[in-house]
Amino acid sequence: MKNLTNSFCNEYKPIKALLICQKQMQNDDENAQQSIYVESYDIGKYGNPINAHPLTFRETLQLSSLFQAAEELKTGYLRSRGVMPNKVLYVNPQLSGYAVWYTPPQEVPLFFATDLGITSGKANVPAMIWKAGRGELLVYALKGNKKPDQRTKLFHAPFFNVYRDGRVCMGTVRINITETVRLEDFMGLWEGYFWNSYFSHLMNDFNPVNGNIVQLWQAQVKSDSMFPTDVLTPTNYTIQNLLT
Repeated sequence: MKNLTNSFCNEYKPIKALLICQKQMQNDDENAQQSIYVESYDIGKYGNPINAHPLTFRETLQLSSLFQAAEELKTGYLRSRGVMPNKVLYVNPQLSGYAVWYTPPQEVPLFFATDLGITSGKANVPAMIWKAGRGELLVYALKGNKKPDQRTKLFHAPFFNVYRDGRVCMGTVRINITETVRLEDFMGLWEGYFWNSYFSHLMNDFNPVNGNIVQLWQAQVKSDSMFPTDVLTPTNYTIQNLLT
């Protein structure tokens, strides 16, 4: 086997070494418990370990960041395939993280439960803000078609199945967001889950629009007119509230 030590060390200079010490103790129940102590060494000019000291808090944070970066690269979760899509507003790529994005006013297919008395079909919807993690989706509406910034005020999404705080009740929709999903696919999956599910009822009797929501969508499905944003009701949120 070829010795790569010399060529490797020509490119990477060692600067730190860690010594992990373990002490075994016995508790009253005679179950072995392990006590770990980590000692940190700086690497001297000639490659020898010097300045032995307990691993500091700062060194621990640096080590944690290194492992976190390695995990994120391994999973690819919420990583873009190339240039960040223009509609993306914010991404937290941790496995427990989320993405926030924007869609302009558009025409989409809408599906309504029979009991609502609304014919399923294509209709224009307002600009929207989406926030999603692996298991939860929140949606909000915007007035106008300009890309928002962190100070942009949000309105309640004018749809059934949406709680007052923006959370979406997905009903029986099977959510399948993996740890390796790329950002572009992540957004496409959530938009697909939302638009392809059936709108069926108001959540806790919360009406998100000014007026009769049933009549609103009956009219929208029958026409090709832009969504009437004057019926939108304001929330207490801005984009900034979604980034925390």
